[in-house]
Amino acid sequence: MDFPEELKYSKEHIWVRVEGKKGVIGITDYAQQELGTVTAIELPEAGDELEQDDSFGSVEARKTVAELYAPVSGPVQEVNEDLQEALELLNDDPYDGGWLVVVEITDPEELNSLMTAEDYMDYVSENE
Repeated sequence: MDFPEELKYSKEHIWVRVEGKKGVIGITDYAQQELGTVTAIELPEAGDELEQDDSFGSVEARKTVAELYAPVSGPVQEVNEDLQEALELLNDDPYDGGWLVVVEITDPEELNSLMTAEDYMDYVSENE
């Protein structure tokens, strides 16, 4: 499994890449492996407001449907439209092509409650 060092991780297996005041959000490599092949996704629209720890969509796989929980708060700036045509990006490239949304981070302090790559790796190991 891959856990890029530059990302922050939530206990709900969501990552965020901070780019200035923006946060790119996606599901972790661990999450996509646990889900299996993704068959559908429901995401918010640009302009929707995310609140940390609140559901902002869902991912459906052959095995289950998983809620997506926001790692940070902020308005959605962009939604990955490529996923509508290529859901396999979530399984094949969860950290680059398979990102979900970009938000404007309204409370940078929320990032302090997220895990580093090392912490997340430990968290995943403990919960297997």
